[in-house]
Amino acid sequence: MPVPPEPVLRATVRWLERLPASGVARVRALFTTHGDFSDITPTQYDAAYTWIQETGLLGGVNNGVPVNCRVFDAAMAQSGVPWFRDADMLIRSPDELPEDALRAAAVLDLTQEEAYAQVNAAWGKVDTEERSRIGSAGELALLELLSESAEGRVEHVAAWSDGYGYDIFVDAYQHSAHLEVKTTVRVGRLTVYISRNEYETMLRDPAWELVTVRLTPELKLTSVAAVPKDWIADHVPSDRTARGRWESCRLDIPPEVPVPGIPSVAPMLAETAPELLRGVPVP
Repeated sequence: MPVPPEPVLRATVRWLERLPASGVARVRALFTTHGDFSDITPTQYDAAYTWIQETGLLGGVNNGVPVNCRVFDAAMAQSGVPWFRDADMLIRSPDELPEDALRAAAVLDLTQEEAYAQVNAAWGKVDTEERSRIGSAGELALLELLSESAEGRVEHVAAWSDGYGYDIFVDAYQHSAHLEVKTTVRVGRLTVYISRNEYETMLRDPAWELVTVRLTPELKLTSVAAVPKDWIADHVPSDRTARGRWESCRLDIPPEVPVPGIPSVAPMLAETAPELLRGVPVP
């Protein structure tokens, strides 16, 4: 669904400005009978109200965020614009905003700088929610696979604490693996976020391993790989002084870096373990 046309965006603002004080029927009657609102057709008002319902804007009529900002956020994040998913990579300054974002901003009386700030905020919120959903699915998919394939104890430690610096513990035959799991559904791009606690756990724990899991959009597991510790250490930020310290960073990992399978788990796999864990992707 593209960004709504100009009349629908303007009608959406009018709906949201008036709904907190009046019911739907009364506001609709105002729009269709009062001359001040005749620049927008009844069909466009109805389309705007339907869009409000579809995007969830109706549930936040009293949340205090300026109406034009809420409408712009919904137009960017929920209208299916193709660039929004990769906005962090594609839009690094206000001058790089796409035409559809600029048109919506002009309709909603937002400056280019304001629109850029709103895109960043909207993308960050959606990305955080999506990473949490995808991340949980990836951990559970890998946990299930390991529970069926490793001859030993497999525990989902992240289920009760995020302080360990890893998500899954595997132990068998005097071998241990502490797996920090990062999940993606994207093809051709692998971006992960690593916390300071995870990084420092990596430095002191020889059993720690960063495992990347790729899922289909339907959350089916398609590949498992490990990122070498040396590559991670070479690409995290450096603290320049004792008064400044990074706590989280983003790593954009080239496709040739991850090693298929999970090397630290290999000695603990049953003979019947699937090829996926041995480094062969699912077709």
